[in-house]
Amino acid sequence: MNMLKDSSLIAVRKVRKRFGNKSVLKGVDLTIGSGQVMALLGANGAGKTTLMRLVAGLSKPDQGDVLLGGADFTNAGSELRRYVGYVGHAPLLYDALSAWENLLFFADLYDMQRPEARIEALLREVNLWSRRRDLVRTYSRGMIQRLTIARAILHDPPVLLLDEPDTGLDQTSIGMLHRLIRRLGAKSRAILLSTHSLDQALAWSDTIGILAGGRIVYQQATDTLSLETLRALYEKELRTAG
Repeated sequence: MNMLKDSSLIAVRKVRKRFGNKSVLKGVDLTIGSGQVMALLGANGAGKTTLMRLVAGLSKPDQGDVLLGGADFTNAGSELRRYVGYVGHAPLLYDALSAWENLLFFADLYDMQRPEARIEALLREVNLWSRRRDLVRTYSRGMIQRLTIARAILHDPPVLLLDEPDTGLDQTSIGMLHRLIRRLGAKSRAILLSTHSLDQALAWSDTIGILAGGRIVYQQATDTLSLETLRALYEKELRTAG
């Protein structure tokens, strides 16, 4: 079963979102196609996490549309969620379970049949195989983040949302994450990630988007940008929005 037919796997159209008297998103338009990785840049409080949660179906826009593969989350939200992998600021793991038990639990939620080989492959890929039987409460922050990434891609979703996935990772783990994102992005999926590192945004993505003033104010293919150019553009957009 696959509901996602449209090559534009993520489509955000004129989305607005308020929290009380504060307008966070003021008409966001964004499209990410199959096989594309977009890095979303923006200052703290710009609305990156809000946008990620809207695309993940964890929140609803006040106005506008969020579509995955052409399907509207408003009408098919719960069913569409199984096509999304999400890494947010909360790991969504059970600390009284081991890494193996956590992934087995989520595999059951996704109705995965005989998931053991998949779980082993992922735990090896995120360098946690040797600690698979240890309770998550004994893990370091970086280990928890690596297991969170494994949890998000366990069911091989066509849409992957990574909100600052490099948080808590050492340089070796960041290298692992880079290879993983590039491998996943080469498949027929759409990846939207946020990061505060301009270097990693360029290395990990095909397209850069800058969120400022509640809108996507800049979007460009990464192969046309140098780090110096991106830094100047980013600082300019933040000054303008501020």
